[in-house]
Amino acid sequence: MKKPLLICLLFLSAFSWSQTAENYFDQALKKSKAGNPKAAIADYDKAIKLRPAFDNAYLNRSIEKIKLNDLKGALEDVNKTLEIQDDNMYAYTTRANIYYKLQDYKAALKDCNVTIKYNAADYLTYNLRGLTNVHLKDPKSACEDFQKAAQMGSQSAVKNLKNFCK
Repeated sequence: MKKPLLICLLFLSAFSWSQTAENYFDQALKKSKAGNPKAAIADYDKAIKLRPAFDNAYLNRSIEKIKLNDLKGALEDVNKTLEIQDDNMYAYTTRANIYYKLQDYKAALKDCNVTIKYNAADYLTYNLRGLTNVHLKDPKSACEDFQKAAQMGSQSAVKNLKNFCK
């Protein structure tokens, strides 16, 4: 009787100490907030290993990789997010930001348009689309986007209006 009880206790002990994908995700969020993107990425890696279709872990890992200027890795992760959940507007905005940083302005514009189509209240994306339009030599559209973002409360858009829309 003692042997089965001991095995049961060991099993329960090991089970209660095991980490879930959500636990690693939460730890990664804390490490990100603390300004440690490498440690956050390591925890997102563990969460993804436990749950390969964890779209938010891929998306957040992408954001951490952007902080480390690993744009290729960030793009891979955000594309995986969209492969898992193709209606994730945060992923489209994140990918637009990556494309913008990679100076692929046409791709950035396309993703900004998708986000705005489904979330017209996203002033960050309006501002990003305005900056993208500046690079695409479309000042009229850029200024319209900055104006819209500024009306929604974006201080960056207010600055961009002053800089690009004289």
